[in-house]
Amino acid sequence: MHHSKIVGLGHHVPETVITNEYLSTIIDTTDEWIVERTGIRERRWIDPAKDTVANMAAKASRIALQRANLTEKDIDFIVFATITPDYFFPGSGVLLQRELGIDGRIGALDIRNACSGFIYALSVADQFIKTGMYKTILVVGAEIQSTAIDATTRGRNTAVIFADGAGAAILQPSAKQGILSTHLHSDGRFAEELYVKDPGSSRPREERQPEQILDTTSFKVVMNGSQVFKHAVVRFMEVINEALAANNMKKEDINLLVPHQANLRISQYIQEKLGLKDDKVFNNIMRYGNTTAASIPIAMSEAWAEGRIKENDVICLAAFGSGFTWASALIRW
Repeated sequence: MHHSKIVGLGHHVPETVITNEYLSTIIDTTDEWIVERTGIRERRWIDPAKDTVANMAAKASRIALQRANLTEKDIDFIVFATITPDYFFPGSGVLLQRELGIDGRIGALDIRNACSGFIYALSVADQFIKTGMYKTILVVGAEIQSTAIDATTRGRNTAVIFADGAGAAILQPSAKQGILSTHLHSDGRFAEELYVKDPGSSRPREERQPEQILDTTSFKVVMNGSQVFKHAVVRFMEVINEALAANNMKKEDINLLVPHQANLRISQYIQEKLGLKDDKVFNNIMRYGNTTAASIPIAMSEAWAEGRIKENDVICLAAFGSGFTWASALIRW
């Protein structure tokens, strides 16, 4: 059985910067209110005239390929994590394949696990590499959420949080351990605590026809913030400790923790509980907001570019989100 390792990272975010000050002109909020509750100071929103989930993913992927000294022709499988695909169907994996100019010789798989999506996708790719089925796998997390949020005072609790972007990683076989282990969990009892109800299929026909829909509130994000926070701080700790225990490591062995960028308060709580110094945790939510499946690969790509990820470092990834789902990965760089 082979081991798998990440050989390239890349990310792309839209050009348009949306500050808290701007949001305060369209929503009843303030910079202080947003920073106190989320830690976010600005985020990126797409230009609908030119940005898509697939083309942002392609830009991130090309950077990852370049850093890995590879080309699009080297890719033999795609795993794409997103909850905001360009189409209801088909999935974004095939659209990315088309954007990259890759012919029909490869497969593409879509993952819909929201904030945990990238780690789920990484775990799937890891298994394919380990079994020898594929040799070069492109793993992507990308989201466009700005066009779906309720940018009014009614939707303030979610409108100030979610944003757009894409991140990518390239996996290949390795003689040495790279991805040490991945750990995936879910609890569907809490599915409606953070969800978008429509367009869902389990409706009478008249409720699935857009021309007959008058009330569009079911197309908006619904989030029970206190429930999400309460569960997140518990599950983050559990899944990080699970990864450490599985590899006979202690929290002191972590060189860098890259948590899903959900809320700076959650990240700081986890950092405090683990007793990690500031240089052992990477946060960029203050600049990009919560980009859901894209947040971890964007953060990893930035951390690598800044020299925060070095050879032989132990990197811990952890995420919690809608579903509820939560996951972790421990990586020897």
